[in-house]
This record gives sequence, C-alpha cells and structure tokens, in this order.
Amino acid sequence: MKTIGMIGGMSWESTVTYYQMVNQVVKERLGGFHSAKCILYSVDFDEIEACQAKGEWEKSGEILADAAVNLERSGADFIIICTNTMHKVADQIQAKVNIPILHIAEVTAGRLKENTIEKVALLGTKYTMQQDFYKSKLIEQGIEVLIPNEADIEVVNNTIYNELCLGSVLETSKKEFIRIIEELADKGAEGVILGCTEIGLLIRQEDVSIPVFDTTIIHATKAALYAIE
Repeated sequence: MKTIGMIGGMSWESTVTYYQMVNQVVKERLGGFHSAKCILYSVDFDEIEACQAKGEWEKSGEILADAAVNLERSGADFIIICTNTMHKVADQIQAKVNIPILHIAEVTAGRLKENTIEKVALLGTKYTMQQDFYKSKLIEQGIEVLIPNEADIEVVNNTIYNELCLGSVLETSKKEFIRIIEELADKGAEGVILGCTEIGLLIRQEDVSIPVFDTTIIHATKAALYAIE
C-alpha cells in the first residue's frame, strides 16, 4: 500500500472528511482491520487565507511546498492537497518534490466524463470560479463550465469564508445555494461541482435536482484507490 501525503487544514473541518473517506474506502476494499497509510501536514489556514486575500499566491505556494517537502521526507509516496483553491499553486508545489500530486480538478474531470457530463455548474471560492487554473482542467476534457452571476459569486464566496470555514452551517445559506444551483440547472448545467471542500457540509444530493459531484469525496476516494492499486 502506498502512503498518502495529505496537505490539510484548509480548513480542518473538510480535512476531517478526507481522513474519514480514505480510511473508509480502504476498509471497504481490503476488509479486516485495514486502514489507510497516510501522513497529514496540517497548515495554519489563517496564514494561507491572508495570502489569498492579498493576492500573494507565490508566498502561499512556498508554505505548501514546504509542507510537501516534509511529507516526501517522511515517506509519502504521493500527495493530495486537501482543498480546491490552493491547486492554483499545484505546479509550484510539484516543482519542489519528486513524488506526484493527485490533482483534484483532473480527478473530478475524470468522474464527470465517466458520467457523460458535458456541461457542469461550478461552485467554489471566487478564485476557483473566476480564474482559469481550475476550469481549464475541465475545459481540456471538453466539459463546458457554468458559474453564477457576479452577485451570487459573492454569496457563495462569503458563505465559504465567513461560515463554512468557521464551522457554521446555516439553513439560510443552504437555501441560497440551492437557488443558485437550480438557476444554473435551468441554464443547462447537467451536474454541479461542489468545488470547495467545505460545500459538502452544506449541500447533499437530495437537496437539488441535478447530480452533485462533491470534490472532497471524489478526491479522497481516488487517493485511497491509488494507494491500494
């Protein structure tokens, strides 16, 4: 079994789900007392969020690259970055290590292709929704990406940072997310990517009319399967 190197803490709430999922999948596949071999490097999210807000992406990349180097030195065979947004600096991190990074957007694109999704709604931080580092991985696979309007981008982004990342899950915000998803479905979205690892704390499949692709579950599951291949 390969050892998974996890860069977590962004936020720690969703990192808990990652740890649960990789162990659950390994248990289901191998049975008995099996669990995942993994090493977690949990960063201080306050430092990362401050870099995001100031546009200091290279600095945040240095912080995560240091984490990746430590994971490699500790025996990790590959790395997962337990957040969508910070895959913006995935190439910067990869340049510092010799072990592969399992990219969350590439894994998600693969799941969409398996489900013959050609047009998908993307929810996440404003960086993930508006910038190309994430969407390009989907577009390269022939998948059209729909994002909310400017006002709703702010609704989604504010909910992530001011509520979900702080462990607050509000029914009012859930209703807003459902409205946004259904409006994107009306525009032709055949599914919705929960492109922030915290959104799965708020939205479930039974809440909306189109298929939900929770990147936390997809990414963690793929990591577990890769580890036991």
